[in-house]
Amino acid sequence: MFSMWHRGGLQACAAAMALSAVTPALAQEPVKIGVVLPLSGPNAQFGVNSRAGIEIATTLFNATGGIKSLGGAKIELVFADVPSPNTAAAATQRLISQDKVSGVLGAFVSSITLAASEVTERAGVPMITHSFADQITARGYKYIFQVSAKATTYGEAQFDYAVALAKKANTPVNKVAIFYEDTAYGTAQAKGLRDAAKRAGIPVVIDEAYPLGVTDVAPLINKLRTSGADIVFPVSYFNDALQIIRAMRQQKLEIPTVGGAAGYIIPDFFKGLGEYSEGVFSIAPANYDFIPRLAESYKNQYGSFMTHEVIMYAAALEHMAKAIDTAKSRDPEKIRDAIAALKICGTGFAAGIPGGCTAFDGNGLSSTAYPIFVQWRGDNLVTVYPDKDAKGSAIWSGKPLN
Repeated sequence: MFSMWHRGGLQACAAAMALSAVTPALAQEPVKIGVVLPLSGPNAQFGVNSRAGIEIATTLFNATGGIKSLGGAKIELVFADVPSPNTAAAATQRLISQDKVSGVLGAFVSSITLAASEVTERAGVPMITHSFADQITARGYKYIFQVSAKATTYGEAQFDYAVALAKKANTPVNKVAIFYEDTAYGTAQAKGLRDAAKRAGIPVVIDEAYPLGVTDVAPLINKLRTSGADIVFPVSYFNDALQIIRAMRQQKLEIPTVGGAAGYIIPDFFKGLGEYSEGVFSIAPANYDFIPRLAESYKNQYGSFMTHEVIMYAAALEHMAKAIDTAKSRDPEKIRDAIAALKICGTGFAAGIPGGCTAFDGNGLSSTAYPIFVQWRGDNLVTVYPDKDAKGSAIWSGKPLN
């Protein structure tokens, strides 16, 4: 079992196990939750990290008594490896029709989530996701829920936070550049950046999409070199993020760089870039320094810091499990209603999300989550903005900002 709880938590686990041993007649068949993730392919690391968060939260939930309103029934996870959107519908349908899941979690990649949630919506099965794309909760669907803010919100904050830090450093921002992959995530977040720049009256001198899995970023970097941009905002998954930053550093382009979450905020970013990662900023939906005790235990077990997708999907599992317990039912419709009504704040992995809660508005979008700014310091990510959330000072163009 994941060794993260302090003494009181361990005692609670032991008490719950003892109770279940005394009352075996109350034990029920497990409640199945389907998990759709890219466990292979180019986004596999995100899928693996998300799976770890879901499994950790499941272990903890089951160890503390399971679904008490159903006689201590345990959560059982059923995984589907979905590396691309074109397999999402069939895999999700199998989880529902063959495995009889009561709910679904996934899929990190927005385009996969969009495809999977079409199936869950038709079937009337609730799905909780950490995917960003605005379309996910903008379609009028009843059964899909986002634990994070939407992509345009991240894009707007990505821009606004960067300009605020530049102002603190007395550094003018006259031009900016936006690179983004041409996926649901990239295009939605780029729109947020573009809209924020327009409101601020700052020209966007490069506004360019590129294909996911781009093999040559040299044309983008050459444009950046001659653009005169004071800040660059790349919105990319992992492999593209590595290429962009490596090419910039090799060409001695040291302008402030603000990533769009995803590939910029996982341990492999540092492993892949080493010293080139130093000082790179990113917008983020969560960070491990919000929950230091849980983060320390995770690092002891896994050897790296707890990523944002671990936090977000662990919190999603906790919310769904609590909703099942509240609904006192395996019926997806009743669970959906409980998910919509439930608000979990200040405990477990929800405490690691800015805003401290998992809660949803009438469209299924988080009603409490908001973005934060993180910055690479060695092999660690430090939350540096907004000030009320900062765990360390930002360094902008070599200037520490107190």
